[in-house]
Amino acid sequence: MQNVSPQGHLLDLRGVVDSSETSSTMSHVSRQATRGSNYDYHRSNVGGEADQGNPRNADARAQAEESDGQGRRILINLPQGQKYKSNEISTAKYNLFTFIPKFLFEQFRRYANIFFLCIGLLQQIPGVSPTGKYVTIVPLFVILTITAVKEMVEDIKRHKADSKVNHTKVKVLTSAGDWIHKKWMEVCVGDILNIENSSFFPADLILLASSEPQGMCYIETANLDGETNLKIRSGLVCTSELTDPKNLARLTGQVEAEQPNRSLYEFAGNIVLSGEQAVPVSATQMLLRGARLRNTNWVHGLVVYTGHESKLLMNSTKAPLKRSTVDIVTNYQIIFLFVILVCLSLISAIGNLVKGNNGEDHEFYIKADSNLNNGFGWQFITFFILYNNLIPISLQVTLEIVKFIQAYYMNWDEAMHYIDPEMGVDSYALARTSNLNEELGQIKYVFSDKTGTLTRNVMEYKKCSVAGVMYDPEREFGKQLGHKDLVDNLKQGTNSPEMISDFLTLLTVCHTVIPEQGEDGVTRYNAASPDEKALVEGAEKYDYRFVARRPESVTIKTCAGKMETYQVLNVIEFTSTRKRMSIVVKTPSGEIKLYIKGADSVILERLGQNREQREHYDTTLNHLEEFAKCGLRTLCLGVATIPLAQYEEWNRRWVVASTAINDREEQIDEVATSLETNLTLIGATAIEDKLQDQVPETIEKLLEANIHVWMLTGDKQETAINIAKSCRLHRDNSDLFIINSRSPEEAREEIQEQLKELKKDGLVGKSNDITLVTDGKSLNYTLLPDMRKDFIDLCTSCRAVVCCRVSPIQKADMVELVKEHTGAITLSIGDGANDVAMIQKAAVGVGISGNEGLQAANSADFAIAQFRFLSRLLFVHGAWNYSRISKVILYSFYKNITLYIIELWFAIYNYWSGQVIYERWTIGMYNLFFTSAPPVALGLFDRTCTAATREEYPSLYHSTQKSEFFNHREFWKWIANSIVHSVLLFWLPQMAMYFGVSWESGQTDGYLVLGNTVYTLVVVTTCLKAGIEMDAWTWFSHGSIWGSIALWFLFLVIYSHIWPSAKFVASNMAGMSEILLSSPVFWFCLLLVPTVTLLADVAFRAIKTTVFTTETDKIRIAEVMNKEVAVYVEGGRRPISETSRLLRNVRKRFRKNKQRQEEQATMEMDVRHGYAFSQEEAGAVSQGEYIRRYDTTRPRSTCTMPRVSGGSSPQSSHSLPPATRSLSAHTHIPGRIV
Repeated sequence: MQNVSPQGHLLDLRGVVDSSETSSTMSHVSRQATRGSNYDYHRSNVGGEADQGNPRNADARAQAEESDGQGRRILINLPQGQKYKSNEISTAKYNLFTFIPKFLFEQFRRYANIFFLCIGLLQQIPGVSPTGKYVTIVPLFVILTITAVKEMVEDIKRHKADSKVNHTKVKVLTSAGDWIHKKWMEVCVGDILNIENSSFFPADLILLASSEPQGMCYIETANLDGETNLKIRSGLVCTSELTDPKNLARLTGQVEAEQPNRSLYEFAGNIVLSGEQAVPVSATQMLLRGARLRNTNWVHGLVVYTGHESKLLMNSTKAPLKRSTVDIVTNYQIIFLFVILVCLSLISAIGNLVKGNNGEDHEFYIKADSNLNNGFGWQFITFFILYNNLIPISLQVTLEIVKFIQAYYMNWDEAMHYIDPEMGVDSYALARTSNLNEELGQIKYVFSDKTGTLTRNVMEYKKCSVAGVMYDPEREFGKQLGHKDLVDNLKQGTNSPEMISDFLTLLTVCHTVIPEQGEDGVTRYNAASPDEKALVEGAEKYDYRFVARRPESVTIKTCAGKMETYQVLNVIEFTSTRKRMSIVVKTPSGEIKLYIKGADSVILERLGQNREQREHYDTTLNHLEEFAKCGLRTLCLGVATIPLAQYEEWNRRWVVASTAINDREEQIDEVATSLETNLTLIGATAIEDKLQDQVPETIEKLLEANIHVWMLTGDKQETAINIAKSCRLHRDNSDLFIINSRSPEEAREEIQEQLKELKKDGLVGKSNDITLVTDGKSLNYTLLPDMRKDFIDLCTSCRAVVCCRVSPIQKADMVELVKEHTGAITLSIGDGANDVAMIQKAAVGVGISGNEGLQAANSADFAIAQFRFLSRLLFVHGAWNYSRISKVILYSFYKNITLYIIELWFAIYNYWSGQVIYERWTIGMYNLFFTSAPPVALGLFDRTCTAATREEYPSLYHSTQKSEFFNHREFWKWIANSIVHSVLLFWLPQMAMYFGVSWESGQTDGYLVLGNTVYTLVVVTTCLKAGIEMDAWTWFSHGSIWGSIALWFLFLVIYSHIWPSAKFVASNMAGMSEILLSSPVFWFCLLLVPTVTLLADVAFRAIKTTVFTTETDKIRIAEVMNKEVAVYVEGGRRPISETSRLLRNVRKRFRKNKQRQEEQATMEMDVRHGYAFSQEEAGAVSQGEYIRRYDTTRPRSTCTMPRVSGGSSPQSSHSLPPATRSLSAHTHIPGRIV
């Protein structure tokens, strides 16, 4: 990257702005277009109004508007002359302008709505519709209105969540050097912000200065990449001293940055201060939106990217318009019904044509109408409208009501109510959409984030093994020794006191932790590595305390109260390749010692051969395995005493390697390895990466329910595997496949090698007891088009999959891969902004709520406070919702076809004239009043098993997961059933009245007498059919069935007596109730016909329940009879077939490649012994340089923070002394002995 010629100066920036040399040579420049409508024209930044008349600003604006097409130029403390996106974000589906078009598009993707719209329009044609003009168009309008209100209510919740984020306050610097509070949404590109400890960054910033030495700060990126360790970012030398806001406000110049892009780990730019050379800016200085400031009082940052141009949001995708699988299948079923409808209309139109041309005179029966449209096409339309109710318009209303209330069932569920008084969390589950309720009952794959979803991101020191003795206060088997016992052994000189002393010294010396004395006098530890922080805090359990760090030494306080200072000579950094960290110190006694910690696979092989050095080898290995079985993160510890002459000779080589021009890393590693030998084994430590409550039990239930669980995380491989073990995703007896490919060829070879063994024995696609582990780099190759099929075949042949070091986009790609190749219903669950992409890509997205500042819950379809609630969400609400929705849809089809197909049978007797057998108003009332309650009862109260039983026995989920209750087979069974019922319900009363019925009053029966008799029988039969299909009878169930029947009779009596008082009703219905209720034939039919019609259904149900009893039926019967349920459960997890020997053979892949075999053996050893360690590698500041920057015995760097003006007052405002730096003045020489 080249520097520009320094032609600019403080009062004239034209030379700086006009320079194109730098920007034209910038690397990694993204040319992505900055599309979108969310633009604000930033004519001025904070406090810029007073400078509008300054010609310097006018020149700067005019020059800044010149676009070079290479990147963006941001003026510092000057008004911006370009358009940049505002910092306001939106995760909602709709806004004021897009609601109507988007809503109509989503609604008319449903074929039923298109169909009813067409019917409604056809009914407006005069003389065509036999059912009236408004019987379809008005209900459709009502349905769409209700649905629109529901969508608005749900989307308003998203807007409120977005508003909460957008209205968060942050301190912004004014031109006068004051801090004012502004909303996040008001932050502009070019603003300088003050971010305080534990706060999230509102935009992508360039770090200018901080409260730490040389502008360093800690950030937590778990919300971006899932990594648990803190990262270090460092400001540039030219800005790191600008801790005073007055000086910061006088800063002028410009920043040249690449165009916005989605790369989280790369950034290329320059900062050009007035009168100075350009200084390159990289990812080391970037503070990304979504990250959080940790263990640092404050930072100052310059805004570079805002809103949807920030890297975090560029890794997100637009909120998709999701549809449930049931909705899609229903669409196809409506197509089938539409075909049937067309066929029936054609048959009826042809029948009309034949009857009209057979030479018979029907004038006496059917009066001719000169205005009637008598052509074949018009007759077809007439019958098409007549039979249109075969497709139930009431279904949409019923589904919307049922789903809406089901969503509130989830929202109100106290069993998913999480309260944490310490964290101030009081969170219920939240269904952000009700369109996907039934999808929860059919999940086949669950994709889960790790950090914050499965884990709490809290490390806690638990136990240790020192000199072959385990100190574990919670040990269940064997001798139980607590932390106090270790201290007692040290003081009493028992159980290797020297080894115990070295152990405690290592914990308090060999690390990169920084101690900080709080105002309350309590020492707190700041660390980039949560493991190291846990070890130092663990040492305090033994009364060993890390007191102070200086550039050349560390001071500790022993359990005897003695202060000891160790001179730090060298730090050999941890890397994922080395798997260890070493520190060379000079002890208070003058000895030079090497303390080392790391994976057992690298520590144990470096032990000396003397008996004292390996004395506790076997015992320590056993303890490591015991720790690992508990799901703990283990580290092996060693020590070596180095003679002075040997050290000085080694240090000379170390200095040469550290300053080498060529192959520096290789030379450093070689020299380091030469010292890390002849070690004495001290023992091992065990740290718990605390899981969320009941995570292991929840994952076991998911696996028992035959749900594949995949863990997608940005964290390190060792950490991911360790968590997979602790949460029981990977078991000790499971086989482990690890794919770490360096090239496409290697990836292809690994996949094909493993698939070959699986295919040989027909194991592909089965749930084998295998855990597959791969990383983000390998996914770059395995997701290539020519490898995707083999890769997904391998993944779906494994019981669990762990993907580590993956980006947000790779998470989404994995979800999409499974959806494309398996067609299964997927669910993604996460808590961070880095999980939004996969949450939106999955069929169902679940966000973990209760974590302030996280966006996953806002973008998800459902939000729960804890991962453990996922089992209840799926096994209880999901299974219930699916079975209920299935019955609602199928029953709605059934009841409509049963009623309206009778019009076809009646057409045979009315010469295919299109005459309706029912009175028109009763047709409209059928779905509105008389059969509307039973499907609602089915959708809200029906259940097979209790919630407790479903949670306890996850295998009950299999039936809904396989879509057994709603598929094409079930659909046609119900259609056939409805046709059979319609035949019986029409012809049995028709035959009973075949010879005519007369009354004493002289009245005789007519088509309406038959029609109302049939109508009554249909209402009674369909309501009783709903009762037969119910698995649980409640008060609402009884009320819906018997109440619907009673309502029809009440309506019949009233309707028969309101003419001629009400002219709008049919005159031929007058006295109809007396006619029917006084007829013995009517009462005979009322008793006989429903009984005969439903007899086969009752018999089928009885045989199915008693002879072909399913597991669910057995449990339901057991619950009704108050018997023990467990004896009826067949068990969930299916036994693994006799392929364990074959799987063990598959596990040892690439035997001919010795290097790969050794790497695999090392990985498996680390996994078996629980090794895991989190530490940033190749960060902004090396670990060695980092610890040399601090002198905690001197005052910390501070800055004057004047009282905040404008907006709300800050949490605290006070004046502090001028900035001081705690960095040692002299240059440190590695290994210099004082």
